[in-house]
Amino acid sequence: MDDKIRELLKTLPKIDEVILVLEKDNAFEGVSRDIVVEKCRQIVKEMRKTILNSGKGGGKISGTFSADRAAQEVRKRLLALHDYSLRRVVNATGIILHTNLGRAPLCGDALKRIIDVSEGYSNLEFNLDEGKRGLRYDHVREILCCVSGAEDAIIVNNNAAAVLLALNTLSEGKEAIVSRGELIEIGGAFRIPEVMEKSGAILREVGTTNRTHFSDYENAVCNDTGLILKVHTSNFKVLGFTDEIGLDKLVELGKKKNIPVMNDLGSGCFVPLDKYGFEGEPTVQEVLKTGADVVTFSGDKLLGGPQAGIILGKKTTLDKIKKNPLNRALRIDKLTLAALEATMMHYLDLDRAVDDVRVLRSLTEPVADVEKRARRLLALLEKLSLKDLTFSIMEEYSMAGGGSLPTQEIPTVVLAVTSRSISPSRLERRLRKLEVPIIARIFEDKILLDLRTITEEEFVFIKDGMRRIAGLS
Repeated sequence: MDDKIRELLKTLPKIDEVILVLEKDNAFEGVSRDIVVEKCRQIVKEMRKTILNSGKGGGKISGTFSADRAAQEVRKRLLALHDYSLRRVVNATGIILHTNLGRAPLCGDALKRIIDVSEGYSNLEFNLDEGKRGLRYDHVREILCCVSGAEDAIIVNNNAAAVLLALNTLSEGKEAIVSRGELIEIGGAFRIPEVMEKSGAILREVGTTNRTHFSDYENAVCNDTGLILKVHTSNFKVLGFTDEIGLDKLVELGKKKNIPVMNDLGSGCFVPLDKYGFEGEPTVQEVLKTGADVVTFSGDKLLGGPQAGIILGKKTTLDKIKKNPLNRALRIDKLTLAALEATMMHYLDLDRAVDDVRVLRSLTEPVADVEKRARRLLALLEKLSLKDLTFSIMEEYSMAGGGSLPTQEIPTVVLAVTSRSISPSRLERRLRKLEVPIIARIFEDKILLDLRTITEEEFVFIKDGMRRIAGLS
């Protein structure tokens, strides 16, 4: 260590000196002394690290390492503790089920039910009719079964948990037969083979990536077979020389061999989307009609509800899953149940669901209506006369996202924003830094705001955000 580094280390402030500066400025208000002391230690430690790194070629050091400088950084971090990290944003990307942006927005009824249930106590596991302990699943079991045609229902915290729980119950220590072309990976490194391994099921691959025949499944069945698994390849398509076996055929094989058949459906759509121009997305009702023993899917994808893993199927099979000790570890809370029940009520009338569930409305809204909303936003922004920003209308394509409808582009209309003084990347960054962040995409020299994922109520955030950005330019 050279002399310069030693001298700099000697200038580091003592913790008591930093605290004294903060006490003079009333920085302790709303924060305990222990937290303030810990932040002081953290900042001084980072200062020490900066000095030591400079001696290893870590760059030049600017400024002094005084108690005032340390106190200033502590103040900044204490203020940040009072700012919510999880915040509302405007999804202007055109990706309807944007995993990074929370997937499906909840309908108004779901939000009201969450508040109502969480403000006080609830009958989460109390049967009001019998005056004794009940099951939390009962709050949504009846409506899920009524809408889907299933015999029984279980809800856990997400679809990965649903798959894990079902596999562990039905195939732990036994082989689970699955087509090689269905060994998928979805976002967040969720891989079917790895989930199967954690569940205790033994993977038995059959067929090839592009072609799997009925005989492949039939020949794989043996005394060690615990389950036949079919996975909906929700986030990709294999085209060309392909072949796969329908679920109905696998169900026939399962009945013949007395082996349960499970379908990981993934997105979980209840509304037939073919009449809106979408292809190849099976509905939950159609899948259950095949006689599959277990069907699993997400609550926050095409269903448009809260994050949840929904398990539907035969009562005898689901009774086994309910008794699995893992079920308690993976169960959902009262707020998710409240939101899911309110969402499912809209599905009692499928036409109503298309209008009331935002995800379905965004998917099926005619492009002419999207254009009308885009032109209303354009007129609103042009009235502001923001000299540095220009706006125009463009035709583009949206996506379903969230591993749903992967190959299908949805016609949309976007508002293109350009700046005379800053680059598109800087403009995009400024939109992200607003009080209500606007998450958009860059195309060539423009920022695109996709109106398919923007509601009229969110125009106020965009208007205020553009006015602020123009003022910073």
